[in-house]
Amino acid sequence: MDTITFHIEDEYDGERIDKVIAALNDEWSRSQVQQWIKSGLVTVNGETVKANYKCEAGDAVAVSPPEPEPLEVEPEPIPLDIYYEDEDVLVVNKPRGMVVHPAPGHMRGTLVNALLAHCRDLSGINGVLRPGIVHRIDKDTSGLLMVAKNDAAHRSLVEQLVNKTVTRRYKAIVHGVIPHDYGTIDAPIGRDKRDRKKMAVTEENGKEAVTHFRVLERFRHYTYVECQLETGRTHQIRVHMKYIGYPLAGDPQYGPKKTLAIDGQALHAGVLGFRHPRSGEYLEFEAPLPPEFAELLDWLRKND
Repeated sequence: MDTITFHIEDEYDGERIDKVIAALNDEWSRSQVQQWIKSGLVTVNGETVKANYKCEAGDAVAVSPPEPEPLEVEPEPIPLDIYYEDEDVLVVNKPRGMVVHPAPGHMRGTLVNALLAHCRDLSGINGVLRPGIVHRIDKDTSGLLMVAKNDAAHRSLVEQLVNKTVTRRYKAIVHGVIPHDYGTIDAPIGRDKRDRKKMAVTEENGKEAVTHFRVLERFRHYTYVECQLETGRTHQIRVHMKYIGYPLAGDPQYGPKKTLAIDGQALHAGVLGFRHPRSGEYLEFEAPLPPEFAELLDWLRKND
């Protein structure tokens, strides 16, 4: 069992330990974390605590996720666009339309199915349905993902995400013309109380979410932007851009019905950088825009 360690930052001073741990990694639910705490899998300064323990800045936290269940997802020989691979980590460029991991009712055709056919040595920290998956991007978002091939690599990559040292830059087309060249959106994201399938900016059940953006190109009715994630909440860029009044073009959940002719949101995870789990060397990769995204930009330059 591998242990993930980190220190409590000033911003979490006085917060409950279960809330803090759940907020640091979007893959961990609060109820899941509470069960780990009850089972003694979480320590603060070397001591077990209760879920309502109030954190102090500088506390040393250690989280030991339980051993995964046996793997039950079927491998499928689906082609992969691999940008990097060694014994510890794999970087893959996920196409638009592919789901990252299986879920009930959707057990085939996912990135995980393809990864299992490519290599059997994937980390087990995220359990049966998400082997090797450190972070996710939405089905209709294309771009780069890092995959852990063993638990030690997984632990290192998660710690980098928790400590906000992973570089994740996305290209997007949004509705409206953003007047300023740069901006930062710092607004907590949680489940939308009115629609549990959607996320929303909310104080009530929200987790810290920070997105930085810069304008790349302006059109008459749209803006081409690059967004850099500081955190990685579900649907973060889509929710944040809607929140400031510039929803993503083509977004079926958060955008207007009248939009550009693209199947799903115009969002591409183009740049991914992290420190190698074994060597410590900083690695950075860039994937070009997929053809349908590039064609849409060309159309805007000629028609909008």
